[in-house]
Amino acid sequence: MKCNVCEIGCRIEADTFGRCSMYTLENGTLKERFAHQYSTLFPISIETVPTLHFFPNHKFLQVSTIGCNFRCPGCISEILATGTRTLSATLKKVEPNQVVKKALRENCTGIVFCINDPSVSYFSFLELARMARKSGLKMGFSFNGYLTQEALLELIPHTDFVNIGIKGFSDRPYRTCGALSSGPVLRNLKILVNEGVHVEVAAIHMKNCEDDIKQIARYTAALSRDIPFQVMRFVPFGEAEIRYEPTIRESETLCTDLQELLSHVYLFNSPGSNRLNTLCSSCGRTLITREFFGPMGARNVDMMPCLIEQNRCQCRAKAPFEGSCAPNRYDEHGFFGGYRTTRAFEMLHAILVCIGTEDPVKVSDLWFDIMNSNYLKTFHDLVQLPHKYGEVINYLSEKTDRQARGKELRDHINQKLELITSKSRDLKPPTVYYAMGYPLFALNAERFETNLVEAAGGRCLNKQLTRKGKPGVTLSRDEFMALNPEVIFISGFLSCPASDFIDFCLNNDLDVAAVRHQRIYDHFPLWDFGSPRWILGLMHIANTLHPDVFSFDMKQEADTFYRQFFNTPFEPANANRSFYRV
Repeated sequence: MKCNVCEIGCRIEADTFGRCSMYTLENGTLKERFAHQYSTLFPISIETVPTLHFFPNHKFLQVSTIGCNFRCPGCISEILATGTRTLSATLKKVEPNQVVKKALRENCTGIVFCINDPSVSYFSFLELARMARKSGLKMGFSFNGYLTQEALLELIPHTDFVNIGIKGFSDRPYRTCGALSSGPVLRNLKILVNEGVHVEVAAIHMKNCEDDIKQIARYTAALSRDIPFQVMRFVPFGEAEIRYEPTIRESETLCTDLQELLSHVYLFNSPGSNRLNTLCSSCGRTLITREFFGPMGARNVDMMPCLIEQNRCQCRAKAPFEGSCAPNRYDEHGFFGGYRTTRAFEMLHAILVCIGTEDPVKVSDLWFDIMNSNYLKTFHDLVQLPHKYGEVINYLSEKTDRQARGKELRDHINQKLELITSKSRDLKPPTVYYAMGYPLFALNAERFETNLVEAAGGRCLNKQLTRKGKPGVTLSRDEFMALNPEVIFISGFLSCPASDFIDFCLNNDLDVAAVRHQRIYDHFPLWDFGSPRWILGLMHIANTLHPDVFSFDMKQEADTFYRQFFNTPFEPANANRSFYRV
């Protein structure tokens, strides 16, 4: 039987599951394998979806499942998208009426399906959407646009808003993901706009693919110049190569070009960039100021007061938002909300790789225990502290019967950690600022990276910050200047070339000691957070802060670590931003 949910059009027979592994055939009827079963079910701010022009600041109930009909290199949701075997046991059965009750109980404006694609749980989502709308809730979803026309048209009467992710205008990006062409996506975008659904377009910006993005923008603008257009700066997760990652500066240049075509262009995955703000199309004033809020996410930090009262700018022009602006922002906790849950699983998976956990049954049992306990909260607290990292290794190695290998990893890390902390304890600490992306995005005071600085004998100025974001906050120029760091480190996760960082400082009059003396340092990708490789980042920080005391041979240290825990030599050319792949 041919599946008519998405345009992949799998032939599904009894005991087969199709591309997404989420459907099977029972008595000649297509059935979901895990109907009304969810991997996440908690409130988020709508900007986390991300959706920027629909009921700004409002709280929505996020639902997601597992599986995907695409296989995209660099997928941020790889663990959820490909984890139907290891994660299915973690799914929780929640009937549609119970989901609706939870949304109402949490005072949510609506429900949104995101993180993985709703096409893999289509019938469950359709039933939920019908019930939610009848209960007065708004309903939306984020998807890759590959639903069949028939499936989309059945869903539209129960849909208020959609974020449609477009891989490219040409067919080539879709073939890379295992699909045939961009045609169904462009068709569905047009249908959604013509049917009056609030639509926001998210386009992946890969290096040297600017012309393709511009074609998407032209197609979108032909439907309406006012459709919010989200440029997702490509971050190479999974097995994607880092050479496809554009710099923040390159993505900003693209956004400038796109603004000739569209009224509202936004840049994601670019901490410290001001391209997340909404400006009034009439007078140019800033209506909403936003900042980076984790991969693919944004957070409102300031809003023009008259938006809340009248949904208008001070110049009296109507704001470009559908629905009211809520006066108070909802902030998610810990790893909950948007793609941060997938980051947590990848960080845990990174340890599993290092201790050699390969048994899918043990991994499945582990994920089940984690999702049915309070461990994600515990992990969120422990993973900020280098000296507590061994406790996480112990937990995972005991749960997967890899105690000996876990001890080997823990001892290796602790030996280096104790060596560095003991030798730096009585040294004069230079003042250090830790940025992610551009200079004005400061990592939170309690972040793991700031604690690495202190462990290596530095005084991390981020500890003075009282505001918090995920994973940090945008500073004003005055706040940055008041810190006046002697040394600056740039995160190895969402990074920025040191040369671009310095240029930003010079062009924006950020004249601090670290800039004047060119003491700005980046990291090898993911050597300072998210993986046991952070011990290499600690050595790099120690070398930088106290070169008269520490002289670790980083290539040798990296090769030793990679051979011992990844069973492969260190190959710098293979780097990307995945926590668990090398």
